[in-house]
Amino acid sequence: MSDVGSGILGFVGMSALAGVLVTAAVTPALAVTGMAANNSIAMFENIPDYLEITQLSAKTDIYATQPDGSHVPLASFFSENREVVSFEAISQYVKDAAVSGEDPRFYDHAGIDIQGTTRAVMNELIIGGDTQGGSSITQQYVKNVLINNGVQAAKTEEEKQAAYEAATESSGNAGISRKLKEMKYAIALEKKYEKNDILSGYLNIAAFGGRVYGIESAAQFYFGKTAATVSLPEAASLIAIVNHPEKFRLDQPDDPENGVASVNEAGEPTPYAANKDRRDYILGEMLKLGKITQEEHDAAVATPVAPIITEPSTGCQTAQGSAYFCDYVKNVILRHYDDPTTGDVNEGRKMLEEGGLQVYTTIDLELQNRAETAVAENVPYTDDRFDVGTSAVTVQPGTGRILAMAQNKNYSQADEVLAADRSYSAINLSTDFAYGGSSGFQPGSTFKVFTLGEWLNEGHSLLESFNGSRRAFTTFPGLCDGSTWSGNFNPKNDDARTANNAVDATKYSVNSSFMAMAQQLRLCGVKETAQAFGIKRADGLELGTRYAWNDDGTPVLNPDGTQALDPDETFQPSAVLGTEEVSPLSMAVSFAGIANDGVACSPIAIDSITLADGTPVEAPKSTCTAAVTPQVAYAMQYAMQQTFKGDGTAYASNTGTGVEHIGKTGTTDNAFDTWMVGASKTTSTAVWVGNITGGNNRQNLRDVRFDSGAAATARHRIWPAIMELADNKYGGDDFTEPDQSAFKNVLVDIPQVAGLTFDAAKKALEAAGFVVEDGGQQDSNLPAGQVSGTDPTGQAGRGSTIRVFTSNGTMTGVPNVVGMTERQAEDALKQAGFKVQRQNQDTSDPSKVGVVLSQTPAGGGAAKPGDQVTITVGKLGLGGNSQPDND
Repeated sequence: MSDVGSGILGFVGMSALAGVLVTAAVTPALAVTGMAANNSIAMFENIPDYLEITQLSAKTDIYATQPDGSHVPLASFFSENREVVSFEAISQYVKDAAVSGEDPRFYDHAGIDIQGTTRAVMNELIIGGDTQGGSSITQQYVKNVLINNGVQAAKTEEEKQAAYEAATESSGNAGISRKLKEMKYAIALEKKYEKNDILSGYLNIAAFGGRVYGIESAAQFYFGKTAATVSLPEAASLIAIVNHPEKFRLDQPDDPENGVASVNEAGEPTPYAANKDRRDYILGEMLKLGKITQEEHDAAVATPVAPIITEPSTGCQTAQGSAYFCDYVKNVILRHYDDPTTGDVNEGRKMLEEGGLQVYTTIDLELQNRAETAVAENVPYTDDRFDVGTSAVTVQPGTGRILAMAQNKNYSQADEVLAADRSYSAINLSTDFAYGGSSGFQPGSTFKVFTLGEWLNEGHSLLESFNGSRRAFTTFPGLCDGSTWSGNFNPKNDDARTANNAVDATKYSVNSSFMAMAQQLRLCGVKETAQAFGIKRADGLELGTRYAWNDDGTPVLNPDGTQALDPDETFQPSAVLGTEEVSPLSMAVSFAGIANDGVACSPIAIDSITLADGTPVEAPKSTCTAAVTPQVAYAMQYAMQQTFKGDGTAYASNTGTGVEHIGKTGTTDNAFDTWMVGASKTTSTAVWVGNITGGNNRQNLRDVRFDSGAAATARHRIWPAIMELADNKYGGDDFTEPDQSAFKNVLVDIPQVAGLTFDAAKKALEAAGFVVEDGGQQDSNLPAGQVSGTDPTGQAGRGSTIRVFTSNGTMTGVPNVVGMTERQAEDALKQAGFKVQRQNQDTSDPSKVGVVLSQTPAGGGAAKPGDQVTITVGKLGLGGNSQPDND
């Protein structure tokens, strides 16, 4: 059969069915009588009468909240730029233009315009002409709903494209079947909804070119107005676009299909001539239907098409200085709504770009502005000497709310911008890699607070003494696999200072002191304490693990293609001094937990989420857990407060507000990274300044100056600038004093080392935690060079200084002559090289007469040869004085 013949049959069937359906809409009973026998009607028995209208794709808006409670937009995200509005929020011009131009009998028919449908089918299926509009507004609405339903259900771009093609098929039997389905759904909708609701739905779902959907977004994009305030010619131009969105759109002035090749009476090119033709047609129809006056018509026709393109806020670059915080919020949404267990790993992006979320964030714009200013005034955005970077993050103890997040870069995700200008970056220096951040930076001595926490966790005190002197550390017990680390670790101190208790070690940040503390702890316990406070590697790996790399710098891969871990890596002693790469956000969160009496709260950037109609949506929540006991936290706070006092390492960061702070500074090897992290009871801020990238171009910040001053101290200019405002705005109670048990001094036994070599004695004493001082030689009967004694003896505080004396070998042992006869005693002493002095003592015991009763020095002691030994000999008598007799 010819194509024309098929078209005629299709036309006949379409016309008959259209008539049946319309009749059924008017007289339902008729449709189930003789008409039901018609073969064509049978095609509809499997088509549902109810069309589910799923949620329209809508843009997500992210807001900051002002102190007065008002909301400030930061950014929007969308795959379809759409903002749904009510029927009342749409200009009457727009409504009249839509009906006049697309479906003049809209308010009269029951969902299908028989005249329009017949004309369109005749043209397309019989004559073979271009597809013509013949569908009613209700049918067009149905078509768009079916497209939206299919696309919304799709998981991939391929599925979305297939759903679109299925909903827009126009050829052959598939096209006829689609058209008939739309007709039946249209009639069903007309029975369920009021005409105005259908028109409103149509105007909100319609495509307006590119990614613009819905009349409100179209009015804003093309004319910078709302749908309620567009003028008559603007309304007609917008409705003109609906007829052929890509042809009649108003944001491509050089598009030849839209009339740039046309010329006006002056011979000038006329952009948007095609849109104007369609617009003017609509205006004419409005005039015919009495919707506008002749005067309005003529004035509108005489008005040129002059769009004012107003690009929508899309992406975080519109958030300006808050862009990196915005980017973090974006990544939180992406990760929060993904469900890897079901395979819906794109659900987060769908919610972000299509869910119409209204996201209200935690950011404090006043504090954010202060952070941005402090960073900009103290660290350049670029530096020809090295890849300079800085980050400042403030969080709220007890809630985890992120209040500020700033860095020394402009935000962009555009490759061409990033390639052209080094002051732009897509990387959020404040957070972890999984949330759009870097792989982290070594925290240096700021990490020592977790050794302090574990020191107190394991029962040690703040003033318990230990040997904090610099030396080689060869063993550390308590690795996470239960083994002991062995090696040779001898870290340098920043100066010659030594600290022998936890308070001074923290105040002055003495490396050897913290190694001495760690040597008495489970090294794995330090790791566990850090993790309890929310510390994790920024690259997503567990603390103490690293990826494996080949000698040529390429990654070692597993069989499945993922990068392998280095099997030899563990939580090393060097990690105590801050060698694990972490993010500034993690450090701010951990110090907030210390300030919050040991309760650490995971960071959150979102206070609440709603849909456009105010319906609440689940938002990510902060999880708060006790990392240490309150008493341990109080003791940590006490030690960390000392860094701000006198000559403490954080003294330069004092704010002068009177609010108490805890804090810790950090500087890595060669000053590649510098940190200042500290908190009050109400805010916690981490500031990092350093090298973004590694390699040979890294710069020692102690050798560099910025316009604001020394690069190594920029942290001490940024941190107090931010915290001064935070103190004044949020205040802060004093920290709780720890109880006296935190200050107890523990006495331990001093090892007995007499008779050992000096080196052996030194090793034994240091292993017990003491500091050894050479006391020099002393007279002793031990062989020369052997240890003869210590001062003190017995017990002392661990870390106390023990003087060790060695024998000069000049003394000999004094024989014990008590109980010998006088003659025997004299012979023994003289034979040993001593002089003898005798004295008598009366005794009534005949057995004691002539016997040595006592001697000085006592037997078993030592004296130099030639020294005198006094013996006391018993003499029979009733009393009297002893009489010496020298010999």
